[in-house]
Amino acid sequence: MAPQTHQVIDGYVDAIPAPGTGWGTARFDLIHSPADADLIAPDAPDTVYTCTTGDPRIADVLLREIQPGDLLRVTGTLAQPDDPEAPAHFSVDGLEVLEAAPAPVLYDLVLERYGDYVVVFDADRDKVPVFTVLGQWVGLADNPDAIAGLIDIHESRDRR
Repeated sequence: MAPQTHQVIDGYVDAIPAPGTGWGTARFDLIHSPADADLIAPDAPDTVYTCTTGDPRIADVLLREIQPGDLLRVTGTLAQPDDPEAPAHFSVDGLEVLEAAPAPVLYDLVLERYGDYVVVFDADRDKVPVFTVLGQWVGLADNPDAIAGLIDIHESRDRR
């Protein structure tokens, strides 16, 4: 291993942090982009740091609150392995969230209310499940245009 240095690095979390090998530890990858993109080649790759922490407070925050895309500032000890192809290892002893990633939005599945009924639109399916707002199954409409007819049939059964 090359010499270790104490550094501060800003970067984006690549994937959901995972528990480490022992209690109160966590691991994650941090993607660091060069600070001054004008001074480097346009195709220069980002640096990926393999990060771990043994601080239970930091591990707790990582495992409960940090999501992919969050911009973090980590403080700790950096060690570069002898193999230049291997990612640098960063032992984190300080963590600050600079910017949280936007909350993910589910575009493929939409619930919509029609009075006392709820329908589930799924981008991957033509058929549309229909329920009452109390959760009673009404039926499966063949397509969105058939929802009103299915509701009418259900209400006419209830009137009998």
